[in-house]
Amino acid sequence: MATHINHLLDLEGLSKEEITSYLDLGEHFKGVSQRRIKKVPTLRHITVVLFFIENSTRTKISFEIAAKRMSADTLSFAASSSSLAKGETLLDTAKTLMAMRPDIIVIRHFAAGAPHFLARNVPAAIINAGDGGHAHPTQALLDMFTMREHLGKIEGLEVAIIGDIGHSRVARSNIHGLRTMGANVRVAGPRTFLPPHFNTLGVQVYDRIEPAIEGADVVMMLRIQKERMGKDLFPSDREYARFFGLDAQKLKLAKPGALVMHPGPLNRGVEITPDIADCNNSVILEQVENGVAIRMAVLYQLGKHLVEEA
Repeated sequence: MATHINHLLDLEGLSKEEITSYLDLGEHFKGVSQRRIKKVPTLRHITVVLFFIENSTRTKISFEIAAKRMSADTLSFAASSSSLAKGETLLDTAKTLMAMRPDIIVIRHFAAGAPHFLARNVPAAIINAGDGGHAHPTQALLDMFTMREHLGKIEGLEVAIIGDIGHSRVARSNIHGLRTMGANVRVAGPRTFLPPHFNTLGVQVYDRIEPAIEGADVVMMLRIQKERMGKDLFPSDREYARFFGLDAQKLKLAKPGALVMHPGPLNRGVEITPDIADCNNSVILEQVENGVAIRMAVLYQLGKHLVEEA
């Protein structure tokens, strides 16, 4: 196995140049995905393990497609069908996987910091595909890629992130990435969804949706993550939709042509009305498409060293 180890654990701490390199590579790999023959030999002989302890549709499938389009071998791993269900520790499971000598491990885990733990303890490149409510770096990269693709830049954009801010790894990663790239970020949600420390992240914080989206170039809606709540933090879905759901009337406050984004899965009629989810401003399905391109870029950045040193 190659000795050069590189990881993507978080966007916090990455430079503007490093983030830009991922976005530029994403442009190249999106072109690959749009060809009739979508396969390239870039990561031939590289083995990628998809180590998903939490449920996933978009992230898991797009990582698998990304790896296969670059000719990598993939192994998909779920907690329910593994020895984790029998009480085995994360470290012992990871060491068992490493005995089979994979090159890259893509991990999603319910515990914040799990990817960092693996990065310290196993000799493989680690990609964080979401760890608890902490970080989701590839989602933020594909979101920024989509913004740049449509609006031509990221610097100076007014980006509103609305919803369950406190439980959202997507919000955290986007804040770090967008701030590094020079965008202005506003967040809004019910007060019970707004942790006090967000005031220290260089964002504007609102407890109403209207001032947050006024004049925004991008409106990003977030799902209510009931699975991470220890108790009910809002009265009902209906009341949430009334005050914090994005509908046509509220969207008029944003700039004309403002992008409507959502990391998925979305709850139609709660955080976003069906007509807005499917409107011309919506780039939700493009985010999914761009996820493959960005994850190809990330796998390439980590895997190219392994190919060169093989």
